[in-house]
Amino acid sequence: MSFLAVLMKNLFAGPSTVAFPFGPAETPEAYRGRVTFDATTCVGCRMCAHVCPSGAIRLEDRADGLHFGIWHNACANCGLCAHHCPTEAIRLSNDWHLAHPQSEKYALADHAVVRRVRCTSCGTEIGPSPDALVRRAFRDVAGRTRHLTRLCPDCRRAASLEGALP
Repeated sequence: MSFLAVLMKNLFAGPSTVAFPFGPAETPEAYRGRVTFDATTCVGCRMCAHVCPSGAIRLEDRADGLHFGIWHNACANCGLCAHHCPTEAIRLSNDWHLAHPQSEKYALADHAVVRRVRCTSCGTEIGPSPDALVRRAFRDVAGRTRHLTRLCPDCRRAASLEGALP
């Protein structure tokens, strides 16, 4: 195609971008935007904080549980945390509306607490075992092994030595 033909085609086609502030911008379905976190499905494995290249995810043990924090200013939206999360507690939404004034840069963070549970046998505090993880770990025998999710590793080991496991 000649230069003039391309020029004429582009002149009559009009703009190919969306005037964002004056109209809605379409977001693709698989766009990696703001990180969302579901504390009810988290097992506290800390893999998300380990693989985060920007250090945006922080986990801290406290008396009431494992405190999760993600600082959206530091997040690179790479998706590694969501990819490596075994229970899909972390997901990337397609919400990219993260504009904020400079004065609020430290407030742009989400926090949650992953509560600990007690072992039903000895009472030791252990991390939670969400149903998503149980179904994934014990595919065919999840119904028969559900009681194991509420036992600490020592009590689970003792149960297996006593032959209480299926």
